[in-house]
Amino acid sequence: MSTTEVLLIKPVDGLGAEGEQVRVKAGYARNFLLPQGIALPVNRANKKYIEALSKAREVREARDLEVARALAAKIQAASLVFSVKTGEGGKMFGAISVPEIVAKLAEQGVEVERKRVHLGQGPVKLLGKHVAHVKLHATIAFELPFEIVSENPIVEAEEAPEAESRDDRADKKPRRPKREAKSE
Repeated sequence: MSTTEVLLIKPVDGLGAEGEQVRVKAGYARNFLLPQGIALPVNRANKKYIEALSKAREVREARDLEVARALAAKIQAASLVFSVKTGEGGKMFGAISVPEIVAKLAEQGVEVERKRVHLGQGPVKLLGKHVAHVKLHATIAFELPFEIVSENPIVEAEEAPEAESRDDRADKKPRRPKREAKSE
């Protein structure tokens, strides 16, 4: 497959940041990056543009880092406690997932994107203390503790009745044996 070098005008996840010169497959560049205005072909005329973009990127990254640090301080100061309905034995109805965590942070005045918050194994379905991972910037990642409590008193599950003993079955009618399948 043929490849070509392009200059990224906008950051692309998994590919590079603005101002970077990257090698991609020719079809990807021709059919997606160039028509969408995400990239430019690399040539002598675009060299000055590359320099201007790299300077703009440095300024933007410094600003983004400061914003991420301030947001991290707000998030770490927030206290997250989810009150959920439970059934017998403290079993939760439903689960706590990333949208609920983001909504709870928003209630406390902290706006964070859903894609920045991650739960290890998916939605949490158990009462107790848990941790979500937050990654705001390439260099700023931390754990966000939260707690799930029951809003109603926990009622212990009743024990299942014991299975019938063999002596009790002796009084009942004998069962018919199952028919065997015919094999041909």
